[in-house]
Amino acid sequence: MSPAHRERTISRIRSVDTKPEWIVRRLLHSLGYRYRLHVSGLPGKPDLVFTRRQKVLFVNGCFWHSHSCSSGQSTPASNVVFWASKRSKTVARDARNKVYLETLGWSVLTMWECELHDSEILARTLCDFLDDRLTPVGARQYV
Repeated sequence: MSPAHRERTISRIRSVDTKPEWIVRRLLHSLGYRYRLHVSGLPGKPDLVFTRRQKVLFVNGCFWHSHSCSSGQSTPASNVVFWASKRSKTVARDARNKVYLETLGWSVLTMWECELHDSEILARTLCDFLDDRLTPVGARQYV
């Protein structure tokens, strides 16, 4: 891949409204949950914010955030030092933002791209995280 082609490819990678994020958003909406998107006033600008519940949700790509799965552990063959540095800074920033949000009283859940394939497990995980004394309107129950 030429440097120009690589640059063009990398420049098209989105930070918001990604496919994994849309999967989670559609599912939550169908379950009756309502949320705010990318609230810039919160540390890390969480992907979904449930203000009344004091809960936030991050939907992370495995490669970009160095998840423990095979996609997250793969390393680029070229420019190794740059990518290692970039990814380690991302992991450190994620941890720092999570701690800061928790000290502000927010509950934090991070969903990984590799966890989004089974919609029943995903729905159960999200409902377990979000369910408290507030019940979503018209929510369907998954058994």
